[in-house]
Amino acid sequence: MRKEPQDLDPELVARAARLLQEGRIVGLPTETVYGLATRADSPIAVDRLVEAKGRPARMPMTWHAASAEALERYERVSPMARRLAARYWPGPLTLVLPGVPEGLERVAAAGLTGLRVPALPLTQAILAAAEVPIVMTSANRHKERPAADPDEVERSMGAHMDLLVDAGRARLGESSSVLVLAPPRFELLREGLHGAETLRRSAGLRIAFVCTGNTCRSPMAMALARGGLAQRLQLPADEIGRFGFEVRSFGVAAAAGSPASQHAREVMREDGLDLSRHESASAQAQDFGHYDEVYALTKSHLSALRGLVPPKFAERLHLLDPEGRDVPDPFGGTRAEYRRTADAIAGMVSMRLDAWA
Repeated sequence: MRKEPQDLDPELVARAARLLQEGRIVGLPTETVYGLATRADSPIAVDRLVEAKGRPARMPMTWHAASAEALERYERVSPMARRLAARYWPGPLTLVLPGVPEGLERVAAAGLTGLRVPALPLTQAILAAAEVPIVMTSANRHKERPAADPDEVERSMGAHMDLLVDAGRARLGESSSVLVLAPPRFELLREGLHGAETLRRSAGLRIAFVCTGNTCRSPMAMALARGGLAQRLQLPADEIGRFGFEVRSFGVAAAAGSPASQHAREVMREDGLDLSRHESASAQAQDFGHYDEVYALTKSHLSALRGLVPPKFAERLHLLDPEGRDVPDPFGGTRAEYRRTADAIAGMVSMRLDAWA
């Protein structure tokens, strides 16, 4: 009997969940294509699914969950993955993430496990009711075209299924995008509705630092942030854009085109960071719609930004120090003063990194 995708027939949900718990194969609808599902923590069930598909035994499969709460079963989930999940789930995006949650060892590969939250309420209800991890792969023989129509699923895979949940033709009719988000890898294995650049833009952040003249404090904050992100992403600092990160600096009273001060360049060079090509830039209201997070080096800079930036962007403005302290200005001071300022900024940036990457 055909059900609408939003029809949460309790008997059908309970029956499908029970079969999945028993390690049977159930054909489930998603918004993309139909899938063959079974219990992921049962090697016998997974082997049966592999045989039905006719696919190589050790190819990874995707864990399908009822909600993004499944992310909490990974040991650590990056803010990048959480941003993507918040924007695209439930929906046609599979995230392949570092880590292997308990019970998914058989369907993971190389320390990575794929996870997707499908958008159909009916399928979400079945996955939630199963109360065990469910793996799903497209309802077709290996290397054949995924099936979006339940009649096609029945013809091609009916002999291998214990139940087909018929919700009519899949709305989208093409497979989900599959993104490996495992630094240093940002790799789109399969492009569905979401392209690599769109996903990159959603995963990363555009970050700006603001001081007075944009020759000392904010350039050092910019360089230290780039360095910290590069370390997290396991990339050179000039390649953090591969994960969608962009880091700039400005001054609320800057003259355009000035270099970073000599001491700023020197102390950053000591830290393996390069400010030799920095040119100061003045903070302009029209620029700040582009940035996701803007960090002022002092409370007075923050106040100046609040007077400059349109109210709709006000929530993006922060004091760099989470503890509310100003970063003292080393301008005109000794190299040792610049070193102390750089170390203070480095500590503040370090406290912010966990929210960035």
